Amino acid sequence: MTPSTSEQLTKKRCLPCEGGVPPLTSDEAIALALQVEGWSITPDGKLIRREWTVKNFMAAIDFFNKVAALAEDDGHHPDLHLVGYRKVAIELTTHAIGGLSENDFILAAKINQLPIDLKG
Repeated sequence: MTPSTSEQLTKKRCLPCEGGVPPLTSDEAIALALQVEGWSITPDGKLIRREWTVKNFMAAIDFFNKVAALAEDDGHHPDLHLVGYRKVAIELTTHAIGGLSENDFILAAKINQLPIDLKG
């Protein structure tokens, strides 16, 4: 697999995954993670995660609504976390394969393009 740049990732669409394919290797995941600023691979290698601190509760909900619309359009759905009313975290994995696929990095790159009202 040739690693894609962030720009190349945002031009792709997530492909349906019903399992039956192996998750990315550690090297493949690391190469793709380098292309999606702010995202990191969890220690178990099965998720990528990013956190933000937004301006207030409504900024968090607004961001989640934008992420939800994007995820629904691409058919790949993240885990969304809101803690303490303005700490936002998103985790991506491909549940059907129990690990990371290119889909996770495609959606991460697209999420990075969404506007977010950060704590100033």
